[in-house]
Amino acid sequence: MAKPNFIELPGCEPIPIIFEDRSVLAIDKPRGWMLVPDSWRKTNWNLQTAIDSSIRADDFWARSRNLRYLRHVHRLDADTSGVMLFAKSEGAMRAMGEMFESRRMEKTYLAVVEGVPREKEWTCELPLGPDPKNFGKMRVDNSEEGKEAETHFRVLQSNERFTLIEASPLTGRTHQIRLHLAESGSPIVCDEIYGRVQKGYRLGLRAVRLAYKDTFTRRSITILAPVELFLKEFGFTLSKELQQEKWVRRAFVPKEKGQGEKSPLPLKK
Repeated sequence: MAKPNFIELPGCEPIPIIFEDRSVLAIDKPRGWMLVPDSWRKTNWNLQTAIDSSIRADDFWARSRNLRYLRHVHRLDADTSGVMLFAKSEGAMRAMGEMFESRRMEKTYLAVVEGVPREKEWTCELPLGPDPKNFGKMRVDNSEEGKEAETHFRVLQSNERFTLIEASPLTGRTHQIRLHLAESGSPIVCDEIYGRVQKGYRLGLRAVRLAYKDTFTRRSITILAPVELFLKEFGFTLSKELQQEKWVRRAFVPKEKGQGEKSPLPLKK
């Protein structure tokens, strides 16, 4: 039975499946979907709840894979798009969760900020914690309760209004990239919590790469999300320099003379 390369949920466009093997499934999460506790019923855009319901309904995308379990391993903010990893079993969930906890999962994001940062490359290590005065917001917390957080930033490209930045978080705190950029003096475009809303734009943050060594097979795995539409949204192009970055799917690199075009990472059967 052919497996569709997307998850079809009611009321939205099909969600692309960008990687799959026996243990995990990764999607290109659209903006708008939330990863909130199952007990929180204030939204119809709870992605985990919607997927669970679709599996119970025996929808074709799940039935064709004989799926009975699919659980998100990590979280992305509602307005952040890109690579989202799910485990297909409780064993895979434990193994992948431990990989995130032990910092053996490489994560790469693209962030768009207004103006030009003071530095071309820097690391932010400000500890973070919940803001007691604002529910759902984080703050820099230098007390003993603050949790260590580390993000490496690198400027990639600038245009007349915005700057494109590669963000590589070593830790995985809530709103880490958003707050670290804001504290560096360069809040993300249209960040209504740590910056300001800009008419005509959406949050300039996209998860573009996960890389790890598979616990079961010991193979190196790289999962990539498309970047072209995100770049175009903020007036950037996939220049020759950007085409060499580790988060660009090689299918989009122009063919060299005498060589065939490389294909993107295929879905595994």
